[in-house]
Amino acid sequence: MGSSNTGGAKDESPADGGKARAVRSGSESPDGAAATYFEGEKVLAYHGPAIYEAKVQKSELRKDEWKYFVHYLGWSKNWDEWVGADRLLKYNEGNIRKQQALKKHSSADKNAKSGRTTQNKPKGSTVTRGKKRKGQSSIEEKETRSPEKAFTIQFPLTLKQQLVDDWEFVTQLGKLVKLPRTPNVDEILKKYLEYRSKKDGMVADPIAEVLKGIRCYFDKALLPMLLYKKERQQYHEVVTDNISPSTIYGAEHLLRLFVKLPELLTYVNMEEETLTKLQQKLLDFLKFLQKNQSSFFLSAYEGAKDVDEADEEE
Repeated sequence: MGSSNTGGAKDESPADGGKARAVRSGSESPDGAAATYFEGEKVLAYHGPAIYEAKVQKSELRKDEWKYFVHYLGWSKNWDEWVGADRLLKYNEGNIRKQQALKKHSSADKNAKSGRTTQNKPKGSTVTRGKKRKGQSSIEEKETRSPEKAFTIQFPLTLKQQLVDDWEFVTQLGKLVKLPRTPNVDEILKKYLEYRSKKDGMVADPIAEVLKGIRCYFDKALLPMLLYKKERQQYHEVVTDNISPSTIYGAEHLLRLFVKLPELLTYVNMEEETLTKLQQKLLDFLKFLQKNQSSFFLSAYEGAKDVDEADEEE
């Protein structure tokens, strides 16, 4: 779990200068909208791209919008934070399946993680691992919350659902993305650069460098970190010679990279200010993907032949 000061949560702290009105859950706002969650309710809460079990401690109505103060179950109270309703899900069977889908995706490569990563990147951990953190020293806790290791990316809600659908297509239905994809990753990055150039009136060098970095990370991370087991045979069939994966794969696999980026960036020494700017640029890129979601992402995958046999061979 990343720091509560990242991932879009910084403007949801209770420091409203005393202007927020404390209202019991279940009461209504001036426009008649009742609170969605009640105090003491067990819920599921998004933090970055992952979903955790949480409990609503209290609620307030701020500027006609309900805010909820949640405690992540099994975690230190230091992680407690104010969130909007868009960060919460009802605790039911369907949403628990979503939680398991995202958890399975984010921890697919956990056996390859170093001990340092396991200590500093608890967002892929289970609640049990979170409880172990309670016994760690305060120094370790501070290190975990440092900007370098607390880097998170707040996903737009529709892209979170895209990740869940992607997981279901491949792992539950045995379907694969038809390759090569159009637009591919290179083309999407180029489209984004054109979009920013038109919006800003010029090509910003920092943005161009970030996009080069995304392409590099994608090509290097695809095989070891971004593919499900059922996709590996397909990879070896389509990525041959010196072909770059970014010219073959598209938005579906590119989106998975953003789940892994916080983990990858723990090994990069950056100043806090630089990390903050990078976080903003990555979020802007995700919003661009969301804006073009219908044209960049497939609505259905194709059936995979002999997937089970390929799995057995591995």
